[in-house]
Amino acid sequence: MCFFGRRLFRVSLAIVGFVIGAGAASSVFGVSDRMPMMMAGLVGGLVGAGILYAAYYIGVALVGAALGAVAANVGFSISHTEPPVLAVVLCAVAGAVAATYLQRYFVIVGSAFVGALMIIHGALLLAGRSLGLPDSNTVWVLYPFNPAPGQRWVPIAWIVLGFVGSAVQMGWTGGEKGRIGRRKPKAA
Repeated sequence: MCFFGRRLFRVSLAIVGFVIGAGAASSVFGVSDRMPMMMAGLVGGLVGAGILYAAYYIGVALVGAALGAVAANVGFSISHTEPPVLAVVLCAVAGAVAATYLQRYFVIVGSAFVGALMIIHGALLLAGRSLGLPDSNTVWVLYPFNPAPGQRWVPIAWIVLGFVGSAVQMGWTGGEKGRIGRRKPKAA
C-alpha cells in the first residue's frame, strides 16, 4: 500500500476498511470475551472491506478527510494543545473537498502514509518483545497513531517512510496519470 497504493487503491481501500471495521466491531466486546470479539472483528472487517471497496469516491473523500484531520492534529500538537473539534471538522471537510478535485495526488499521498503506518505496526508487532511492547498472545488496545508508547522514533519513521512511499508512487508506480512530470517517449 505504501509503494503501490495508487495502482491498488481499491484493494488498499478494502484492507483499510477491514482494519477499521474489525477494530470497531471487536471493541464492542471485553477482553475476556475472546471468541465473540474475534468473530465480531472478522464480520466487522468483512463489512468494512466491502463498504470501502464498493465506495471508491467515498474512499477518496475519506482519504482527504483523514489527511485534513491529521493535519489539524499535527498542527495543534506543535503547540502542545488539543485541537478544537470545529478545527478538526473544518480541516476534514476541506481535505475531502480538495481530494475530490486532486484525486490522484490525494490517493498517492494518503495510501503512502497509511501504508507506512501499517508497515510500522507490522514491524512493531513482529519485534514486539524486543521493544517491550505487549505480548502478541494477549489482547490489547490498538492506538493507531501511537503504536509504541515511549518510542520517539516511531512518528519520525512514519513521516520519512510516508514521504518515500509518496515519492516512489509519484515517480515510478503511480502510472502515467499519477506522475508529476511526463516521461519522454522512447525512440523507436
